[in-house]
Amino acid sequence: MSNDLFSEFQPVSSKQWKQQIQYDLKGADYNETLVWESPEGIKVKPFYHIDEQKGFLASDHTPEFKICQNIFVFDLEKSADRALETLNRGAESIRFTIEDETIDVAKLVAKLPLEHTTVYFNLLFLSIDFVKKIDTIAKEKNATIFVQIDPVGRLAKEGNWHTNLESDLDSLNTLSIACQNIHLISVDGGLYQNAGANAVQQIAYILAHANEYFNRVATISKPITIQVAVGTNYFFEIAKLRSIRLLFNLLAKEYDHDFECHILAIPTKRNKTLYDYNVNMLRTTTECMSAILGGADAVSNLAYDTLYHKDNEFGDRISRNQLLVLKHESYFDKVSNPSDGSYYIEELTTQLTEKALNLFKDIEANGGFITQLMEGTIQRKIQESAAKEQELFDSGKEILLGTNKYPNKNDRMSHDLELFPFVKIKSRKTLISPIIEKRLAEKMEQERLETEKEPQ
Repeated sequence: MSNDLFSEFQPVSSKQWKQQIQYDLKGADYNETLVWESPEGIKVKPFYHIDEQKGFLASDHTPEFKICQNIFVFDLEKSADRALETLNRGAESIRFTIEDETIDVAKLVAKLPLEHTTVYFNLLFLSIDFVKKIDTIAKEKNATIFVQIDPVGRLAKEGNWHTNLESDLDSLNTLSIACQNIHLISVDGGLYQNAGANAVQQIAYILAHANEYFNRVATISKPITIQVAVGTNYFFEIAKLRSIRLLFNLLAKEYDHDFECHILAIPTKRNKTLYDYNVNMLRTTTECMSAILGGADAVSNLAYDTLYHKDNEFGDRISRNQLLVLKHESYFDKVSNPSDGSYYIEELTTQLTEKALNLFKDIEANGGFITQLMEGTIQRKIQESAAKEQELFDSGKEILLGTNKYPNKNDRMSHDLELFPFVKIKSRKTLISPIIEKRLAEKMEQERLETEKEPQ
């Protein structure tokens, strides 16, 4: 039997497809009927063909993504026990978020099998002594540890440095020389997505954000960690992650940096909802799929009830099981670069990359990322993008099922709130206006919660 199974079929050109589509449209305009434009200004066609391909952007990067469990450290012993338990239940790496520098980090990880478990420390403070303790642990245990330190990200999110620009960057330079056993520098790109930036802005801001460290940190000897938030636009999100890696590698070469970035992906909170919360599981599933197919090195899922419940065993287990199904039952980690060669994804990657590179060059030509943060330019651009998306949601053109489409009027949530699910306003003096993360459904949900208080 011949291996050439399709030799009896004649190839169909792009022109022939368009002629057939135009015939089927019975006179309707092809561009007006079937071509739509994304918020990034990308015109999306109904089909893509090899005739129109300029070339492929294939990557040699073939990650075996790690299932990562988020743990906020409040009680040391409970957090340590929970970390070990989640590893026994399928997690492959742990991400500790720590806001108290008096935490005994050695005790926190003492029970963990560090020789084959990747650990992330998301530190909400900047302490040279604390990070040196982690470096010592990494050396003694031969452990792979990522310490997420991001002073520029703190400025963007909180409006202030830990101390000031000079002091924060001096500390980072000191640590980059003293700590050779850990991955140190991190870029919080998830902030921009959760605040409403479009895909081109996210890629460009992540690149410009990373470039500040290349310019200001003398010794970068380990991969930079890029944390990204993954949205609901499935194919665009795959292309977004591919574009981030491609552009980062291009930028790194300019500084003779030989390491690829390390991408930690987390589903966005922007499209998550308080009402009909089970739909959040569907959203996070497709977002995790995009992250994996886009080439993330690690994926940390969000629990379906993360907006209104404190961390709990059931929510953690469900979110972890979503990733276990994708990995061990759907075999998402078994194909090398599965999105390579898809004409649609290749075209999206090309266009996102070109547009983001142009925006990055504009940022650099106007003083760089920190300068544009200080001037408020980045914040204004994100607010403009977020306002456009909010308008689409408010008008019903962007749909969140169970919230602005087919809501369950009998659904009640006010009795179940353990956490405040809306933007928190902090009265404090800031150096710049912070970038504010906000969900699309917040205003609508607040109105619904108010009606629950009214007499029935």
